[in-house]
Amino acid sequence: MMPRRNIAIAGIVVFGAASAWVLFIGLPRWYAARTATAGVTAAAAAPAAPAAAVRKITATLYFVSDDGMTLTPVQREVPFGATVAEQARAILEAQIAGAPPLVSAVPVETKLRDVFITERGDAFVDLSSDISAKHPGGSLDEIFTVYTLVNALTVNLPAITRVQILIDGKEADTLAGHVDLRHPLSKNMEWVVHDTH
Repeated sequence: MMPRRNIAIAGIVVFGAASAWVLFIGLPRWYAARTATAGVTAAAAAPAAPAAAVRKITATLYFVSDDGMTLTPVQREVPFGATVAEQARAILEAQIAGAPPLVSAVPVETKLRDVFITERGDAFVDLSSDISAKHPGGSLDEIFTVYTLVNALTVNLPAITRVQILIDGKEADTLAGHVDLRHPLSKNMEWVVHDTH
């Protein structure tokens, strides 16, 4: 009789231990694993959230006209800049990048190194030496290159009144021997014709 009672007690203890393990360890683990799997499945099924829209502004950029004798203003969207210097950089990068099939007056290899703006409204635009080394030459082409950059900043950013072009961080006399770059230049619309692109 005694052994049966001991067996019954032992059985109850084992059953209690097994139940406690299931209740306090097994079920929580199973539930956590199931929830994690469901979360991954839901995340995979959910459409990807759209990337935050990049704020843009419309800027006037300048390209060589079809006949090669004037500059044509063209409206393009460029990224918004929080400061005048950041906006100037975005405009210049868009201008330098060009907009095929339109012809840029700036050699395509040119890189914008930096932009500095003074309190007086003078912008110093530091470009790679490609702007000079890769320039095709000729007085009209040089005028177009210089005033494409000057006008792109002064027309779009009222805070900038004059622009001086630097090459590799240094002042330059000219790009190709014709336009004096030793001083900041003001906007000049003499070579710009209004066209609809």
